[in-house]
Amino acid sequence: MANVVGSSVERVEDARLLTGRGRFTDDVRLPGTLHAAFLRSIVPHARIRRIDVERARTLPGVSAVFTAADFEGVVQPLDFSAGIPGHTLPTFGPLSGDKARYVGDPLAVVVATSRYVAEDALGLIDVEFEELPHVLTVEDALAVGAPVLFEELGDNLVYDALHEYGDVEAAFAAADRVVTATIAQHRFTSSALETRGAVASYDPESGELLYHSSNKSPHMLRVRLSEHLGLPQHRIRVVTKDVGGAFGGKGAIWREDLAVAAASLLLGRPVKWIEDRSENLTAFGGAREEDLDLEAAVDADGVILGLRVRMRMNHGAYPGMWLTPMFAALVRSTILSALRVRAMSFATTIAATNKNTYISYRGPGASETLARERLLDAVAAELGLDAVEIRRRNLLTRAEQPRVQPNGVTVHRAHARETLEAAVELAGYDELRREQERARAEARLVGIGVATSIQPCPGFPDWWRAVGYRTEPEPARVRLEPDGRLTVVTSEMPTGQGHETTLAQVAADCLGVPFGDVHVVFGDTQTTPFYYFGSGASRASNMGAGAVLRATGTLKRRILELAAHLLEVRADDLELADGAVRARGAPSRQVTLEELARRAYREPDAFPPGAAAGLDALEYYEPEEGSGGWAASTHVCVVEVDGETGVVGIRRYVVVEDCGPLINPAVVAGQIRGGIAQGLGGALLEHAAYDEDGQFLAGTFMTYLLPTALEVPEVEIHHLEIPTDDPVPFRGVGESGAIMAPAVLSAAIEDALRPFGVRVDRLPLTPTRILELIGAIPVESPG
Repeated sequence: MANVVGSSVERVEDARLLTGRGRFTDDVRLPGTLHAAFLRSIVPHARIRRIDVERARTLPGVSAVFTAADFEGVVQPLDFSAGIPGHTLPTFGPLSGDKARYVGDPLAVVVATSRYVAEDALGLIDVEFEELPHVLTVEDALAVGAPVLFEELGDNLVYDALHEYGDVEAAFAAADRVVTATIAQHRFTSSALETRGAVASYDPESGELLYHSSNKSPHMLRVRLSEHLGLPQHRIRVVTKDVGGAFGGKGAIWREDLAVAAASLLLGRPVKWIEDRSENLTAFGGAREEDLDLEAAVDADGVILGLRVRMRMNHGAYPGMWLTPMFAALVRSTILSALRVRAMSFATTIAATNKNTYISYRGPGASETLARERLLDAVAAELGLDAVEIRRRNLLTRAEQPRVQPNGVTVHRAHARETLEAAVELAGYDELRREQERARAEARLVGIGVATSIQPCPGFPDWWRAVGYRTEPEPARVRLEPDGRLTVVTSEMPTGQGHETTLAQVAADCLGVPFGDVHVVFGDTQTTPFYYFGSGASRASNMGAGAVLRATGTLKRRILELAAHLLEVRADDLELADGAVRARGAPSRQVTLEELARRAYREPDAFPPGAAAGLDALEYYEPEEGSGGWAASTHVCVVEVDGETGVVGIRRYVVVEDCGPLINPAVVAGQIRGGIAQGLGGALLEHAAYDEDGQFLAGTFMTYLLPTALEVPEVEIHHLEIPTDDPVPFRGVGESGAIMAPAVLSAAIEDALRPFGVRVDRLPLTPTRILELIGAIPVESPG
């Protein structure tokens, strides 16, 4: 049987997803289900003087209306403090009772016989606000006399820290010049196809809570529900079947989760809440709103010797479970990438504002690539060097690795330089430059961008320590069933990536069984091994596959030992292939897995005592010191800007990626293209904008613009598969497209606008922003 790892086998999950037979949270139908709707604040900052819910409670069909006071003693306040020095956080409940702190803040929840009735009841609730001044930017939030969101904390400063690595002063003293760059990112959000949702069903007789959710970390969710509701974990079951996209944001517990679960506890009936799109855009949360100022100590050849970085983050009103200092740490631990830098200082300031919560979003910490690549382009411009040449002078070669960067992060098996050279060749870079000169002679604004990055997928253990997060071993269970087929139980939680296919490919190859004989089980805390992290951080290709490899390897050894007893052949002389165990050199001497399993389960006396009980293997995988690694990529992009309309047209997009051996090339290509579509949307279109009054301006897809098939270009993808000695050589690739696209598009657009002498230092690059840059219209407020 040919190996299935490396083959673009069809995704097994697509048959149900493409024919409407998937089971998402809204598909859960439990008898007696009630429906929840949240009353949300329409003002950005106000004291709540009164919430009158009596009229809403009398509406026919309304079962209950809950305010913050109703959940006191039922739900423990959320406290996400993690002992980070210099980090200040409030505690808060699932509903706000004292103050509204952003437009969308949940104030009450109605539970009724239908969502329609619940929505009608919301209109009968009377809220009396005492409006307060609001703050929307980091600068305003930290200004003297600024209104404070949580008075008990004294100010709006969430985090302020300086980290220094190496001798920064010496690096700058040795420099021939200092080059600066600034980049400001805007707030945007994940816009998954499926919004958040939950169905909570509490059984008063058994004291058990069944919780269906659109969440990518079911075991985490069970732990958090237990902590905040006071229920023992063994009486909580979290089920997450199909999840229609997550992109980072669904790996947490949210205030709405606790409100829905508490409502079910109090009513003793199932309660369903499905977030509508306006809620999702307004209240779920935003990401990426941060800016960085960089100074580079550069020698005469353009090599960066040292860095000074100042990062400011807009935290929003309430902390999320994944804390903003962690996102800053992602930037701090990754910004050096594969550069040959001696020293770095990194200052971080995070402030609370009257906006929605800062959330994890596909490629959290992505500003490290955007800022670093913009800085490299600034160095190239100052020295009169080409964008490719400046990267050649700064990127580590394979011969220089492994290398421990000044921030303590190991760079090894990071083939950034190789992806750069391959991308230059495959894109025909020199000819692109010649074509650009011809276009400029015709007064056309054509630009070429180049960006190179490495991403920890999963990285080395010291990278995770630098972030401040301790990794945990990932489990997988593999069981040979009585009919000789294989069940893989994973604690990964697929959200569209194709884990049911790729993990089955890994198991099938390892055990030598047909791909169609492997079934992957996931998404139920009652059946999957405990793993707090769930899916995320592009870890599944390495961590999930590594756990499956170990468990399948253990099961394989047990199978060979049983077969050795039946065939009276030494286990070392047996091989597993095509669903059978046979003697090497004597293929007629064999036993099928079906026969072996049947006898092991139904005739255990045919084997030595206890031997037949070993057809179920649970193993754990975690990269050891020196193991793990980086995915590397280079993107080359050609754009043409319309000087009259400001519209950016993408003429060509080339990607060269090294993510180790490809488990499934089609899945990898899909991840890259999907990530680029999201990164393109974030760079050019999407903006979770607020006006000066703190009102959210992008509550529908008419105002929050997503890329369509008309905006997303054809992406040329090329893979490098450079052999390594890592026992689990697969690398994640799900985030690189979203991370790289804004960097390469910014570079290409700045290059196109070079005749105007402008710098691209702020996103999004909407047509309005382009026209501002070239002086065609006055500059507006960033929003």
